[in-house]
This record gives sequence, C-alpha cells and structure tokens, in this order.
Amino acid sequence: MLDPAGFPNNDPLMVGNRRFHSRLLLGTGKYRDMDEAQAAIEASGAEIITVAIRRSNIGQNPDEPNLLDIIPPERYTLLPNTAGCYTIEDALRTCRLARELLNDHTLVKLEVLGDEKTLYPDIGATLEATQQLVSEGFEVMVYTSDDPIMARRLEEAGAVAVMPLAAPIGSGLGIQNRYNILEIVDNAQVPVIVDAGVGTASDCTVAMELGCDGVLLNTAVAQAQHPALMARAMRDGVHAGRAAFLAGRMPRRRYASASSPLDGTFF
Repeated sequence: MLDPAGFPNNDPLMVGNRRFHSRLLLGTGKYRDMDEAQAAIEASGAEIITVAIRRSNIGQNPDEPNLLDIIPPERYTLLPNTAGCYTIEDALRTCRLARELLNDHTLVKLEVLGDEKTLYPDIGATLEATQQLVSEGFEVMVYTSDDPIMARRLEEAGAVAVMPLAAPIGSGLGIQNRYNILEIVDNAQVPVIVDAGVGTASDCTVAMELGCDGVLLNTAVAQAQHPALMARAMRDGVHAGRAAFLAGRMPRRRYASASSPLDGTFF
C-alpha cells in the first residue's frame, strides 16, 4: 500500500536492528559555528548525525562548547567516526573512547585512512579493524573504496553497513564509478550508503536511483553558501532518488517512442 506521496508505507532504513525514516546522514564538521550547524541539521531531516571524535567536543573538554547541545542523543542517533585515523590502533582507541563518552554506545563509523592527499582508505587495515571492533561488540558502519570485492569482505567480517566513496572526501565530484557502486548494491545484504564525494543534490539522487540505501555527506552542506538551504536540497534529492528507484524507470531505447501511439486509432 502507498502513502499519499506514492511511497510504500513501510520503507525504513534498517541499520542492524535500528530503524530510520531518513536516508540522509549528515556530518558536523567545517561549519562556521554551532548555530549554522544546528540549522543545517534541522533542515536536512537527518536522524543519524556523524561526529568526528578526534576533532569534536562531546563532553571530554568541559570548558569548550559541547556538540551534544545541538544534537542531543535523545533526539538523534549519534554516529561517532574515526576521521583522521591512519592506523588500526588509533581507530580502535577512538571507537573505545566514543563508547565510554556516550554511555556504552556501540554504533560507529570506521575509517582507517591510507593517504593524506586523497584520504583514500587503507583497505587491509580497515578490514582488520572491522573484524576487531565486531569482536568487541561494536556495530560497524565502514567507509571503504568502491571495490565490490572488498565491500563483500567487510560485510562478511560483520559490518552492519558498507559505505563506499563516490569520490575523494570533500571533493564534491559526485559518483565517479557508477558501475562499481551498482555492483556493490546488487550483491550486498546490508545497507549500502554512499559516503564522500557528494557535491550537490543531484549526486544524492543518482546514488539513490542506483539503489543505494542512503547517503552520508558533510562538506557539500557545510561549505555551501547557504548550508541550511543546501541541506534541504540534499534531503529532497535523496527523497526523489528513492522514489524513482522504487517506481522503476522506463527502459532506455536507442530510438524515439511516441508518447501517444498511433496503434488502434481511427482517421
């Protein structure tokens, strides 16, 4: 059964046993101030908000502004991430710190970077860190390259979501390899959430039309001239792409096909 907007009444994003209505995930870095971040988060409609533990204060520095004042855990699902970690040890330490600061919170976003220029993930280290975190009871949403084989390995390691990059972090280039993203989507049994490289709302729409389960972004909103307005556009782009995917697009054809066929007409 469909709702008035044409969506199935039951179309949640499921991450492990967690259920969400919004398929847009938003970051908290690079905003000019807390007020701007709060306005963008509210405009986005996002329910999952990612926080860079190494760069943000969520209570560990009592004399500094606390990010939890604008993203209270009772309203949002916090997704601590390991941004800036280049070793397995640093990533593990960061996740453990997040669990301690957030009262045994186990949902984390893992990224283990391998290159300072491109911020591409160190895939071998990412897989090893995923295995270790899963063994410690964490629910791991994992940032990875757009390699379908590695996406499968991470899922087999116990990740609750795989998060292939669309393009380098902060580049705004959009999805550079649609074929690989489609391969990951076609073979995954856990949510596939495009992470990194989104530049504008149409990039979100493309990701969702490919069948991705969600989009995570930060820079495209935080560095827009009007972040809250861009956040709303991203929300609408995700919504449109999901609707188009569920609707099922017409087949591509090489030649014209009349909108009003002449078959069976009288002259």
